[in-house]
Parts: sequence; C-alpha cells; structure tokens
Amino acid sequence: MTTSAQVGLTAPGLIGADVCHLNLHKTFAIPHGGGGPGMGPICVGKHLAPFLPSHVHLQDGKAGNAVSAAPFGSASILLISYAYIRMLGSTGVRKATEFAILNANYMKARLQNDFDILYTGINGTCAHEFIVDLRPFKATAGIEAEDVAKRLMDYGFHAPTMSFPVAGTIMIEPTESEDKDELDRFCDALLSIREEIRAIEEGRADKANNVLKNAPHTQAVITADEWDRPYGRQQAAYPLEYVKINKFWPSVSRVNNTHGDRNLICTCEPVSAYAEA
Repeated sequence: MTTSAQVGLTAPGLIGADVCHLNLHKTFAIPHGGGGPGMGPICVGKHLAPFLPSHVHLQDGKAGNAVSAAPFGSASILLISYAYIRMLGSTGVRKATEFAILNANYMKARLQNDFDILYTGINGTCAHEFIVDLRPFKATAGIEAEDVAKRLMDYGFHAPTMSFPVAGTIMIEPTESEDKDELDRFCDALLSIREEIRAIEEGRADKANNVLKNAPHTQAVITADEWDRPYGRQQAAYPLEYVKINKFWPSVSRVNNTHGDRNLICTCEPVSAYAEA
C-alpha cells in the first residue's frame, strides 16, 4: 500500500484494513533505485497480531517462526524515514500528501481530453496517481504502451509504471516533490506523443515506420551520415522546445525486450579463451 494519499488525512486502520504493507519507498524517503534497499513494514489489526512471525532472539513468548535473519529487518534504513517524519512534522507530512494528490489531479485534468483515464472517483478526481489507458491506440494506430514508453525517452523522461495494475496502460504518480514546470513538461510530452499517434491514425505517418516505433533515437542515429526515415531528425530528437535546452540522449535504441528472457545469453569469455591463456 502506498501511503502518499493517506498520511495526515486518514489511515489504513481507520478505513477498515486488516493488513497493510507500507511502501516506505513511496512516502517516507526510502531509496528504491536499482530494486533496493527496501523496507516495507507489514501492519495488522490487533485480531491478527497473534499470527505474526517472531524470531528466536525475541522474548515475546512466541515459538519462533522467523521469516528473516534479522529480527527487525534493515533497521538502519528506517532512520531515513524517522528523520523525514521528524523534520516535516505532522503539518509537513499532511502537506506532502495534499500536494501529491493535487499534482496528480492537475496532470489528469491536462491529459483527460486526449487520453482515457481509468478508475476515477465519483466526482471525476483521482488520488495520488492515475492510470492512462493506451490500449485503444493498438487498434487505431498499431501503437502499444511500450512504444509510448520508449518515445518518452526522446522527450527526456523515464516512463512511469507500465502495464500495472492494468496491462497496456501507464500509471502516473507525480508525488509531491515535482514543481509545476516539471509537471507541465511531462504533460506536454504526452500530449505531443498523442499528436504523433494521431498522425498515424490519420494516415499522415507510416504505421510501421514512425517516431514511436523507432524510438528511442540515440545520438549516433541522429548524427549518422545516412538517414532513411520518413520523418526528420528534428522531430526525432527535438520534438519540443524544452528538449533543445536540456537534451538527454538515450544510450541504446530499441531492443528486443523478450529475447533475453527467452534465450540463455552468456556474456563471459568462451572456454577457448581460458585454454589459450
């Protein structure tokens, strides 16, 4: 459970949750890059407390049943969250929640006329994140969520969560830390990509050979002597004005994402190299 839409406003216990997993990397400043280090406490209601695992080094009267070598998890990491909460205080963490919700709803409002937004509330608002449905574009233009994700790199953005919790979608969670200029840049990028999709839908761009299917465009590709694509280098590398000011160059172009999952690829030296040595 992410708590970005709850801290200072409500709590899992207040809304009737029996069990919740607190994603501290989302709300309480725990690093999450590279898959860790992570720390996610599991909280339960009093009626489930007797069933929680214990540890052989804890004197809590339970039989043991440890699920981790460390009885308290990665305790040193929790100091980051502790400091974060103490420095912000009750007023600060509530504001962080409110800004996270405000930022998400601002972005949703900018995008909702051009994209389908899933699972909004009865009043049309979202919480701290919202889901953009990209599935219709597969039928109208042959464009899938992966194509949009790759094209975002040309605009200087790492794609948001893709195909979770709904396949063929992107889930946007701006958090409270981005300023309005950055939110607008991301919205401008998605709206520009929507126009690129529209060009395919209307037959103004080729369905198989276009800026989305060929994205991302590396510096090597853009500066090569040969250019045989039906669109210009300018559109490929600098689709919006802000990109020209601070261009991020992707390292590699499109790769076959599933090839490595389906085939054993050894990157070590061949046995013959050791024999020669």
